Amino acid sequence: MRPDTPAEHIAEAERLIRTANRYPEDQEPLLLQAAAHLELADVRERASALYDQLLSAAPVNTHLIKALQAANLWEYGHEAEARALISGIRAAAPDDPAPWEVIAETLEAHDELDASHECFTQAAQLLITDEEPLTTSTTALLTGRHRVRRLLGLAHDDWDMVADTRHTGPIPLDELHDPKRIWALGSDDPAELRAEIARLRAELGDRRAALSRPFPVALLHWPLQELAELLASYPTLASEYPSHAAHLTDIETSLRALAASGTTNLGIVTASVPSFEAFAASEKTSPASPSLLAEYATTLAARGKATPWPPSPTTPCWCASTKPYATCHGGPLL
Repeated sequence: MRPDTPAEHIAEAERLIRTANRYPEDQEPLLLQAAAHLELADVRERASALYDQLLSAAPVNTHLIKALQAANLWEYGHEAEARALISGIRAAAPDDPAPWEVIAETLEAHDELDASHECFTQAAQLLITDEEPLTTSTTALLTGRHRVRRLLGLAHDDWDMVADTRHTGPIPLDELHDPKRIWALGSDDPAELRAEIARLRAELGDRRAALSRPFPVALLHWPLQELAELLASYPTLASEYPSHAAHLTDIETSLRALAASGTTNLGIVTASVPSFEAFAASEKTSPASPSLLAEYATTLAARGKATPWPPSPTTPCWCASTKPYATCHGGPLL
């Protein structure tokens, strides 16, 4: 079960911090995830301390950590420090889209729309060229820029047209980003308008929370022989895995449901019995405990073991069948 309440987020952060202490080589992604949980629990000073700890250790993703720190600081009243960090990131001009998106959305969240637009545009000019195809990350920059330009009432330009054509959702970007849609409820009731505004703010919060997560929401995949060995050693887990075919179908069904709900950055981690037993020992928990499975998946993902989902239609399916994804688990579910 994913954390929901502040107490659950704090508990998950503590678990990730303990894991980071056991695996110093994976400290950066683990502490970033812990900081994200602390932010969601509104324990922002502790999150800020984790960002400071990471920045003092020559991290790999320096600019992203500074961007997340800026977003966190602004949320609990340290606007001047946040602005200084944002200015420093812009001056450094990183070649990674992620910090640009975080700082631009931070400015947007605090009604600094002109500055947000400048930031998105600066990033696009730096990172998008005619020679290189758009990636998911650079497309996200154009999508964010499109949204801010709609809020500012600016006319479409070429990059807005690209964002429109790259958008694959059921609602066109122009409609999705139309600032007037909060008045399209068919009601003059201020309470309903306030509810719509709250929903829009929640959508932005969910997007920023997803972006701050440094590794995917990953589901656990047991290959056939590994699952057989697991169930032979720990029969109590049979209720979780009635059959290998059902296990594979459940993975695909769950990932599709998560994607349909708007969850991004999805992945699959492949399990093995020796690895799972070692993880259980590190957690001082029996491998027979079903509750350990989700924690094991999270830790594997944090250590960079996740394969992004979905694969392209023509690449081999994630289940290792060697069939193309489109004709295997990417096809219609029975």
